[in-house]
Order: sequence, then structure tokens, then C-alpha cells
Amino acid sequence: MSKYWSPIVGKLKPYVAGEQPKIANLIKLNTNENPYGPSPKALAAIREAADERLKLYPDPASTGLRESIARLYGVSVEEVFVGNGSDEVLAHVFNGLLKHERPLLYPDISYSFYPTYSLLYGIEAVEVPLTSDYRIDFSGYERECGAIIFPNPNAPTGISVPLEAIRRLASSKPDAVIVVDEAYVDFGAETAIPLTRDHPNLLVVHTLSKSRSLAGLRVGFAIGQRPLIDALERVKDSFNSYPLDRLAQAGATAAIEDREWFDICRQKVIESRDRLVASLKRLGFEVLPSHANFVFARHPDRNGAELQTELRARSVIVRHFAKPRIDQFLRISIGTDEECDLLIAALGDILARNSVLKERI
Repeated sequence: MSKYWSPIVGKLKPYVAGEQPKIANLIKLNTNENPYGPSPKALAAIREAADERLKLYPDPASTGLRESIARLYGVSVEEVFVGNGSDEVLAHVFNGLLKHERPLLYPDISYSFYPTYSLLYGIEAVEVPLTSDYRIDFSGYERECGAIIFPNPNAPTGISVPLEAIRRLASSKPDAVIVVDEAYVDFGAETAIPLTRDHPNLLVVHTLSKSRSLAGLRVGFAIGQRPLIDALERVKDSFNSYPLDRLAQAGATAAIEDREWFDICRQKVIESRDRLVASLKRLGFEVLPSHANFVFARHPDRNGAELQTELRARSVIVRHFAKPRIDQFLRISIGTDEECDLLIAALGDILARNSVLKERI
């Protein structure tokens, strides 16, 4: 701690991002990156935009990108907000929409940026426990609150919430902002964007990092009725009027418009996920039902942290969370079929060695 810090700094518990190790021949299944590359049209658009126009500021309103998003989801351009990754969008959401006299509610096992932003912006938050089978149950949200946020599908569990349950929640809390963080929705869940037409308190947040393979470009967006978007724009323009550069706007616009590439890559991930789940179950793992581009799995006979360490020794990186209730689980991103096969082979070897050791003992 430094004497030069503002008082808030010492209280913060910064978000810990997934490791980006520099290991040769690495099987990297720890940060939910898409194993397939971005749309070729997006790459071409980025190259075309990399010219002398970079001496000029980009469009602060990202008009072309917002128009493409609006066309895709059947909303008006005035109902679309874009930012430098969905994390920045969420930061503005916390700052502009979620701080009220009554507390903010979110799941106790969820995206760990939520408590980070709550501390950063001085928001009173209450964590609502997941059920015993790790599902979000909105009966736990039937209490006084100023706002609610949750991912759908949830992270790190991968379990999704039915659209009808979200509709009932938004209807039952007309005076509270309801934010649905849909970072992984394209891998099998159902988006709540259509519900925003009838629910002025509902905001839906997306990212291009996952289903559109643009984690390195940092583009996210939110869709909701105009008063919510107006609040986000006021916060953004008081912080950074130019969050998306020319290259990001060009690449993201092309990626949104290339529906064919999106559908092909998304389906590949879904098929690989189903194949991986079957393989993990054959090895004795319990796997939670996932609608995301990752799975959450644990083995009844092996410690989660130890499995992560043994996989790393074999150049396979997965994510482990040393937190109550989930410390025996591994979160495994969906790679190519070849990468998933290498993971299964490594796990099979680890479990076989463990069995041999038990027999010797």
C-alpha cells in the first residue's frame, strides 16, 4: 500500500484474468477463446482500414457498427450501445445503472468481475446462492433490490436460464434494472434481446470475443430501450468518447454481417462440446449441463487443483477456481476436436497412473 493511493485502491480485489502462458506446443483450454479464427471478411476489413485514416479520430458513435447490430437483432440503432469489450460495457452499466439505495443482486457463483465492479463503484451487493445443482433460481431474488445482474449461460457453470424465467423476473421487478450478461449465449442458450421491446428495465450485454472469435479486438455491446442506452452514453462520454478505434469498428462490423462464418464456427464448437462431454463422462467425470463454449467438470476420486497441476505438466492448461463449493471443478474451454482428444488422453493417463498407485498402496 502506498501513501499516494486514493482510499478506494487498498479495498479493491482486482479481477484475475485467465493465464496467457508462453509455453511451446500448448493446449490452451483456460480462457474460453474460440478455437476457430475470426471471419475472413473481418480480417480483410481490418487490413483495409489500416491506412492513412488512422491519423484521424474514429467515429465516436461507432455508427456503422451499431447499425449492423441493430439490423441483426431487429432493434433501432438508438437502442444499441458499444464499448471496448463487454467488460467495459459492464463497467459503464455498473456505474450508470446498478448503483441505487437498495442493493444489487447477483449469483454467488458467477462472473468474478461483478464483485470487483461493485467494490470499485461503491455498490452495495448481495450474492444470491445457486441451488445445490448449481442453477440460478429466481425465487431467491424475491427481495428488495435496486438491480439484478446475472450471466446467461452462467459462468463458470455453463448452465443457462430459460427465457420465460427471465421474462417473469423482468415483469416482477419493473422498478429494478435487470441486466443479462450473454457472453456465451450463442452456444446453445436463447437470447433475451426480444424481451427488451416490452421491458424498459431490461438490458442485454454481448461480446464479440467468444462466438465471433474476436477476443483480441475488444468489442462488446448492449441492447435495451433508449433511457438505459442514454445512461450508458452519458457515462461513456464522461470517460472516453472514443472507446472503439477504426480497426475495431471495421472488423466488428464485418464480423457481425458475416452470418455464415458465425453459424459454421458456432456449430463446430457445439459439436465439439458434446463430444468432449461424452468423453469426460466415460472417464468418470461429472459434467454440468453446458450451453457455453466451456464445460465445468469434476472427478469423484481426484482433487481439482491437483488435476489442473498434472495437466499443466503435460502442457494442457485448464482453469481452476479455489472457491467454496466449486474448488473440485475444472473449467475446460472447448478447443478443436484434436485439442480435446489430447486433453482426454492426458486425463486418461493421469487417472490410470492414479489407479496403479492406489493398487500398489
